[in-house]
This record gives sequence, C-alpha cells and structure tokens, in this order.
Amino acid sequence: MNLHDDIHNYYEKMLLDHLVELGLDKSQDAEYLADLCCISLNLLPPRYIRYAVDMAFYLPQNERIEMEIKVKEAVARGQEFLATHGE
Repeated sequence: MNLHDDIHNYYEKMLLDHLVELGLDKSQDAEYLADLCCISLNLLPPRYIRYAVDMAFYLPQNERIEMEIKVKEAVARGQEFLATHGE
C-alpha cells in the first residue's frame, strides 16, 4: 500500500475546485496559489478518504454544504493573510 496514492484529504479537492470557481488559477501565479492552498488547508480539519466516489454517494447534503462553507471561509482568510503579509 502506498499512502500517497491511496489516501487523500477530501478538502484538497474542494479547495482546488473553489480556487477555479474564483478564477484564481487564471489570475494568480503558482507561488501564490501554493501559499494560499497551504494556509487554507491548515485552517481546515482533515477529511481523509480512499475514493472520491464514496464521498459523492455517502456524504449527506447538509454536511457537504457545511464543508463548502468552511472552504470558502478558509480561502478568504488565506487571501487576507497573504494580502497583509505578502510580498
């Protein structure tokens, strides 16, 4: 078993999806995005999964909405941190 390939933090996918939704993948460079991802993920609880399909079928809608809200808040806080502590 290779943990790197078999186990994932579901918040990583949600975070990346939100960054694309915001258009940050087009408007920011790789350094900024990497910093923002690290900061944001450190503000979120881990949610480890083996298969994304499991989350799609077994995650209750209210829990998914809660997770999406947490991602949005974490990204906003990360952006604020980078704006005040950035280059």
